[in-house]
Amino acid sequence: MTAPSSVSVSITGTGLFTPPDSISNAELAASLTASVDKFNAGHADEIAAGSIAPRAHPDEEFIEKASGIASRFVMEKSGVLDPDRMRPHLETRAEHELSVTAEMAMPAILEALEQAGRTGADVDAVILGASNLQRAYPAVAIEIQNELGAGGWAFDMNVACSSATFSIQNAVDALRNGSASCVVVVNPEITSGHNNFELRDHHFIFGDACTALVLERTDDALNDGSGEHGRWDVLGTKLATQFSNNIRNDFGFLNASEDDARDPHELVFRQNGQSVFKEVCPMVVKHITGHLGEVDAQATDVRRFWLHQANLKMNQLIAKGVLGRVPDTDEAPVILDVYANTSSAGSVIAFHKHRADLASGDLGVICSFGAGYSVGSVVVRRA
Repeated sequence: MTAPSSVSVSITGTGLFTPPDSISNAELAASLTASVDKFNAGHADEIAAGSIAPRAHPDEEFIEKASGIASRFVMEKSGVLDPDRMRPHLETRAEHELSVTAEMAMPAILEALEQAGRTGADVDAVILGASNLQRAYPAVAIEIQNELGAGGWAFDMNVACSSATFSIQNAVDALRNGSASCVVVVNPEITSGHNNFELRDHHFIFGDACTALVLERTDDALNDGSGEHGRWDVLGTKLATQFSNNIRNDFGFLNASEDDARDPHELVFRQNGQSVFKEVCPMVVKHITGHLGEVDAQATDVRRFWLHQANLKMNQLIAKGVLGRVPDTDEAPVILDVYANTSSAGSVIAFHKHRADLASGDLGVICSFGAGYSVGSVVVRRA
């Protein structure tokens, strides 16, 4: 939790980049069906001998019923739907070219800066938080800093699906301690690069997107809160982590040096979904309830919850645990039906798209949760 401070910090702008391609559940199911048939036919002898298990066919109706997801955006569609590839085609870029994650970031950042009334030259800190960083170094945040013409400092960080809220707390701390005056938090999530499109349990979960936020000390903000999107004063941030292997991805630079070859499915997203559901939901309920108490608020004071967009049933159960009842979509907006799980970007997409109708003084909670386990919450009030 951020230390009590007389320095008020505000979110003065948000931005969103939505990729050009969308994939429906029907398209995704058809692709996986063809892939499964090919795999099972090619391994018929091993399957008959019991040395490997056959892969299961997807169920289009089950996808939306189980998750609330109807479609997802991706940076490149043809490769994902190719039964012989099952991953996007991303052009290899030369070192002098802008990286794909920086390219995703720029439109979102520029939209956020416009809402804040700022330009890139006003920015003196860039924090990039994402589940799967594009490269080890140089930090993509520094590349973005250069592209913006910003000063100060920049760094990349990863706390999986909580990377946005953890980035926000870092930004708030920097503004309060004086090490920055205008911070951009950006979350470019190319989840299609780390999703496992080959297995029924995972192929439908993720989508690509990028979000951005501008944070400033309230006294310095040019955004006075009178515009459509408002100014959102940060009342508090709270982070928590608890180790678990139930969501894991072992891709990394040490893979090539390991003595034993890994199963390729270890190098992409995998999870024990039932355990995650049972363990994370009560953890998040306790976290949000405790955080509201720390800022002298109650659940009934909160006008809107912008929750991590992982699974509709999880969000309903978490909100019910906090409120004592199932929320309606006005209280806890849903964007995962169109965007799917965009990892750290999800709660910020919900905030970006569903905040303009709130009134001055209304309270809201931005909350993320994911691998780690990690949980982050930001309590905000419209100015």
